[in-house]
Amino acid sequence: MLHKKYIILMVVFLTMAVAAWAIGANSLVDQKVVLSGTVVAEGLVAPGTTVREGATLLVVDTITGPVPAARATCDGVVREVLVKPGDRVKSNDVVVRIESARK
Repeated sequence: MLHKKYIILMVVFLTMAVAAWAIGANSLVDQKVVLSGTVVAEGLVAPGTTVREGATLLVVDTITGPVPAARATCDGVVREVLVKPGDRVKSNDVVVRIESARK
């Protein structure tokens, strides 16, 4: 009897572990700004856009002109854009969230 309870407990535990892993595999990845400045409309990615690692997500206007300030750290689909043109951002602000494409 104890053996059956142990097997059932292990099956439930493994099922929960696999479900948690599957949910975490496609979680949103925060993308942060590396430069401070004002967000420029022409360089801002839109929600729903498929991006590859290294793609420019955000351009800011600095004293030296427009410069890419955030790049994708993974392949995936842009799910949230947390800034709009004209917003001021500073280094390390989260500006975009990407749903990772890795399986």
